[in-house]
Amino acid sequence: MGEVQQDALAAPGVAYNAARSALAPPQFQPVGSPAALTGGEQQTVPQPEPVAFETPRAGSLWRSGSRSFFNDQRASRIGDILTVNIEIDDKAQVSNSSSRSRDSSSSAGLGHFFGLESSLGQAFNGAFDPSQLVEGEAQSEHNGTGAINRQEKIELTVAAVIVDRLPNGNLVIAGRQEVRINAELRELTVSGIIRPEDITASNTIDHTQIAEARIAYGGRGQISAVQRPNWGQRMADTITPW
Repeated sequence: MGEVQQDALAAPGVAYNAARSALAPPQFQPVGSPAALTGGEQQTVPQPEPVAFETPRAGSLWRSGSRSFFNDQRASRIGDILTVNIEIDDKAQVSNSSSRSRDSSSSAGLGHFFGLESSLGQAFNGAFDPSQLVEGEAQSEHNGTGAINRQEKIELTVAAVIVDRLPNGNLVIAGRQEVRINAELRELTVSGIIRPEDITASNTIDHTQIAEARIAYGGRGQISAVQRPNWGQRMADTITPW
């Protein structure tokens, strides 16, 4: 009996705390190591070859292996980072039409056949006409129209990493960027081959200067899920022949 009374007295307090938590603004996470934001796994980003550093001399600002004060500071080694500017403004409009029509007819007859025309007519119950042995007609018609009107515009910026250096000096880059807003995750990936000469002084490069470019921009989450047909409908569209 005492336990029931204690539960009855505690119920209003529990309801008050629940209502207070629902009305309170979102709380910050405790301050800690940001390693968990990367997934908590050891990073495997390509790194440049190690350089042996010498002990700097007394009073000297330079040590062996360091980058020069005045040389180009643009990305050039494996592991260096550069910025890729993506500005796609494509527009395509195509309209096609086709029409085809064909008529054909043919006939063949046999006026004389060794004097056996009458005998052949008896074999076919008198329905035999030597002048019209074979007669055929054919007619076909086809009409088709097609139109494409497409316009795409994307303006994005992503940082990429040099992952390889080809024997001719060209660089292979790859970069990925993920942005999550509420329950929707947007992902941007870019990869391809570039020339070191095309990297600007501000360490950037345009997507039009990337050979074998692979650029993908999409998302996944609640908003993307409702815009995609359910698996049952997709399966039905796969197996249906019409």
